[in-house]
Amino acid sequence: MHVDMDAFFASVEIARDPSLRGKPVIVGGLGPRGVVSAASYEAREYGVHSALPTAIARRRCPHGVFITPSGPYREISQQVMAMFREYTPHVQPISVDEAFLDVSGARRFVGSPAHIAREIRRRVREEHGITCTVGIASTKFLAKLASEHAKPDGLGVVPAETELRFLHPLPIRAVWGIGEKTAQKLNRLGMRTVGDIAGLSVDRLTASVGSANAEHLYALARNIDTRPVRPERVEKSISNETTFGHDAPDASVWGPVLLELSRKVAARARSAGWAGRGVTVKIRFGDFKTITRSRMLAAPTDVGHEIHAAAREMADAAATAPVRLIGVKLDHLVESASVGRQVALGEPDHGWRDIETAIDDAAAKFGKGTIRSAGRLRKTDS
Repeated sequence: MHVDMDAFFASVEIARDPSLRGKPVIVGGLGPRGVVSAASYEAREYGVHSALPTAIARRRCPHGVFITPSGPYREISQQVMAMFREYTPHVQPISVDEAFLDVSGARRFVGSPAHIAREIRRRVREEHGITCTVGIASTKFLAKLASEHAKPDGLGVVPAETELRFLHPLPIRAVWGIGEKTAQKLNRLGMRTVGDIAGLSVDRLTASVGSANAEHLYALARNIDTRPVRPERVEKSISNETTFGHDAPDASVWGPVLLELSRKVAARARSAGWAGRGVTVKIRFGDFKTITRSRMLAAPTDVGHEIHAAAREMADAAATAPVRLIGVKLDHLVESASVGRQVALGEPDHGWRDIETAIDDAAAKFGKGTIRSAGRLRKTDS
């Protein structure tokens, strides 16, 4: 079961102030570099969505109600997650407004999955004044797709005997891991639907998208997803740091290292199946004074290019003296396969994930360091 709160931050604000009901409500940073955290469905009709720069949201929806995030989101999230645990101990939150539940053991004592879903939806509405959508299927992948197709305020059930009939007519972009670049490659093979992918052999897929992606797409196109619901996340963060032999005097020295560290962190995240929304840069100066700067991204990522963009901006502002050590950390982790297009489909990274996945493949085949950042090449290498 996949449960997703509908436009969570905006819905909480509307519940706090009912006069906002029916209006285009947009919650997010209001500064010149702010981004949208959530938009009500009325705002979405104007093309406003999460991760959109607030400046663009204002142009698209100038009459919208813009609100800085300040509501009791965390408290409500914790209460809702506690409610889920009344039905099953197997609850895996993947963000403040989203969770997977394994309710297979609750049938005997509570009722069918559909009954549990209806109970959860009723209680969320009555106790918190917001709505949620629930998807039910035999795998995490399909349960999330079912909830996406039932939004907003809906219930999507995909019985086992109809799973492939539901999955195969969907467009190829419904499969996590298919971004803009990958979609173009598959389109050249005549692939338009998930069923088209399911009809290809692993070898044919490998020739088009690489071995790592091929195995992944081959499995999901057949609804093969063995990931269990894991109540506890093992990893809390992924980090990497480097100490310089001599203090790095300026960004021309530590900058390329920061890029490489960001890519290493991203590669480890992809390998473990995680994406993160929090980026922290750590800097130690020559006098051993150590500082950290952190930022929350608009959406979880496992792309080094995006991690580096945030880390570099923070480092540029903080590195006011020669640098002895520099490091990058990715935290607020979620399962990368659980956050859909926001992470891996080339939609904010515009192809960078495809590039970095290709580097992963090259490193696995030929060894680490096969492909390096041009900024780290010595003059004698060129």
